[in-house]
Amino acid sequence: MKHLNIEIKAICEDPDRVHDLLKSENADFLGIDHQIDTYYKVANGRLKLREGLIENALIHYNRPNQSGPKKSEVLLYQYKPDPMLKAILETANGILTIVDKKRSIYFIENVKFHVDEVEGLGNYIEIEAIDKDGTIGEKKLQEQCQYYLDFLKIEPSDLVDRSYSDLLIEKQKA
Repeated sequence: MKHLNIEIKAICEDPDRVHDLLKSENADFLGIDHQIDTYYKVANGRLKLREGLIENALIHYNRPNQSGPKKSEVLLYQYKPDPMLKAILETANGILTIVDKKRSIYFIENVKFHVDEVEGLGNYIEIEAIDKDGTIGEKKLQEQCQYYLDFLKIEPSDLVDRSYSDLLIEKQKA
């Protein structure tokens, strides 16, 4: 399934405050998922296999490295856990890096929130305004993302312009 996201990632100094704010908005809490994202070496965009207790997906996406709300074109294939899929991807592409995180997942309508504790990196918040079928439009997604940036009081200095995979690779090189 191909869809459009407008999304942000930011450092989250106080995850409890974010949880409380989301609960105050009656966000649907899907649970806490321990996720392993294996990123593969690819010529175009990013390709990752997500393995979790709640979410399992093969995800390819193109997204610019910029802070603030950014457009992300996503291809998402949800699958039932199967070690053979991981073996095929690793053999065909090679592993770029692995991201291990504990993720709290919330939804308010079409907007998804992740409160993440990422091994080796720390705590983050992600906001994804999602248009699965082209009925919402990029302008509305931008407005939703900005609304929740303001609501959660995310400072511009906390915005992160890269993926967890990029941050981990940079840290390993340092």
